[in-house]
Amino acid sequence: MKLHLVFPVLALLLNLCCKEEEKVDQKPPNIVWIVSEDNSKHYLKLFDENGIETPNIEALAEHGIQFDRAFSNAPVCSVARSTIISGCYAPRIGAQFHRRSKLVPMPDSLRMFPAYLRDAGYYTANNSKEDYNLVKSDDAWDESSGKATWKKRKGNQPFFYVHNIGTTHESRVHFPESDMENVPTITQGEKYKVQPNHPDTELFHYTNARYRDKIKEMDGQLGEVVKALEADGLLENTFIFYYGDHGGVLPGSKGYLYETGLHVPMVVRIPENYKDWVDLKIGSKTDRFVSFIDLAPTVLNLAGVQIPEQIDGKPILGNGVDAKELDQENVTYGYADRFDEKYDMVRSVRMGKYKYIRNYQPFNFDGLMNEYRYKQAAYGEWEKMYEEGRLNEQQSAFFKSRAPEMLYDVESDPYETVNLAGDPKFEAKVQEMRGLLNDWVEGMPDLSFYPEFYLIENAFDAPVEFGRTHQKEIQDYIATANLMLEEAAAVQAQLKDLLQSSDPWQRYWALIVCSSFGDGVKALVPDIKEIAKNDGQAVNRVRAAEFLGMTKTGDPVPIMLEALYSAQYETEALLILNSIVLLGSHDYGYNFPIDERKISPDFRKKKSEVVRRLEFLKTSKK
Repeated sequence: MKLHLVFPVLALLLNLCCKEEEKVDQKPPNIVWIVSEDNSKHYLKLFDENGIETPNIEALAEHGIQFDRAFSNAPVCSVARSTIISGCYAPRIGAQFHRRSKLVPMPDSLRMFPAYLRDAGYYTANNSKEDYNLVKSDDAWDESSGKATWKKRKGNQPFFYVHNIGTTHESRVHFPESDMENVPTITQGEKYKVQPNHPDTELFHYTNARYRDKIKEMDGQLGEVVKALEADGLLENTFIFYYGDHGGVLPGSKGYLYETGLHVPMVVRIPENYKDWVDLKIGSKTDRFVSFIDLAPTVLNLAGVQIPEQIDGKPILGNGVDAKELDQENVTYGYADRFDEKYDMVRSVRMGKYKYIRNYQPFNFDGLMNEYRYKQAAYGEWEKMYEEGRLNEQQSAFFKSRAPEMLYDVESDPYETVNLAGDPKFEAKVQEMRGLLNDWVEGMPDLSFYPEFYLIENAFDAPVEFGRTHQKEIQDYIATANLMLEEAAAVQAQLKDLLQSSDPWQRYWALIVCSSFGDGVKALVPDIKEIAKNDGQAVNRVRAAEFLGMTKTGDPVPIMLEALYSAQYETEALLILNSIVLLGSHDYGYNFPIDERKISPDFRKKKSEVVRRLEFLKTSKK
């Protein structure tokens, strides 16, 4: 090689080596998370033209990276936060139910990730929401309270600080309709479009404006945290993450696996003294996919801490990150199970611009009563307009049974209103996405293929071990559940055999598949009536009665009431009540004369989820 070419190359290599040495010698950075509750990306102008200005978050983006493809794995607080603190998919570790009926242990000797930071000399402070479905590690936080702050660390000790802002929480839009006359908004509601699956009413415009007012207020509170860091001379030694803890609170978002429930805003401010640690240009945007399972390993990586192999996610920033590999990453997964008293089981996968949603119990329509959701006046108006026949097809879908699988192009259809799954042009894409999701639920394995009450009694002392031991059975249940994706006539004989299985959970899933087909498997009515009368599992008798009620081939009321009165577990009674509420809803109209005295008094504790259901059923009769 010619000498005039050798020296520049040597100089470049020497420069790179020096920079790597600087990283090794450099003090570990401080890391701050500022988390806003219940915000999807759709309502911030930084991410969406229909959003409101957030100047403080925008300032973070100017000095950092804007992540345009950041996703919660769950659309509700406790499940999302359990995913974050563990770095693990919640249905794998038993943390998928909101509210928790039983705390589950951290998996396989894994600790909540701040504990590893403390081992490495970090001061860890959380101000202050936890809301984990997991048994808390005693060593996770130096302090977790409303008074926690980085200021309590020793000397120049590096710190990890979480600041939670509840200003945008769902409860902030629990207001009476009279507020439209009495409480003006700063935001002009008419400036913003109501999403197409919502009715375009004065109340929905007002709710949009109230929510955006709260986002502006949250942005100001975020700015105060940044100013405090700057005042302490810490800004250029601190990575600042801003993100929403899951999707927004307008109807059909929080609690649901649509993009408004999962796609969150995320910005990371890169400190000047650590800009060489990041492979992306300051002030840029990136489409690389980030999921909540990635947050824990990212912080550990920035802190120079070894990432435990039990964690499901991977780091997105810091040393050793393969930028090319990350830029090709375009897949994220989501899960939704029980939210308070409302049961469902939905899984999703997004790959690039396509979103695939798998409804494992498609007859559980989205708008099924959930007491906390319906405290929002807009929910009530939406339901009333449906009952009065004043909604179009897109707006009515929330109150109707769903397809077992749905495919959306979320770039052209951001509010997921046009299901492409039945379009022959997208058959190959559906097959691809279905395969991705099946591999994921089988590989975890997904514990939700057992009912919650069974998991509490048999699995939740060691859920990951239970999943490993029963992975073959779970895969068999998944295969049964997937029969609803075939033609009814083609699988009817197979379903008949499964209804007679000695495994109660094969019978359980076969019954759910039959209900998804409805009249398409009426030839199985005698077998299902036999289960409704004699099955040893009360929930199987209920699932059989559910089918009979939906198809008008039998009276579900006495079967369900008997099962409710004999329920041994609170979550068993809650699951039965979910079916009772479903069959008492608009499209079925059955009346269940419940005698509460016959329900175990243990389930009728003050503020229990069972009590919520019973109170709704009493008021719905009036």
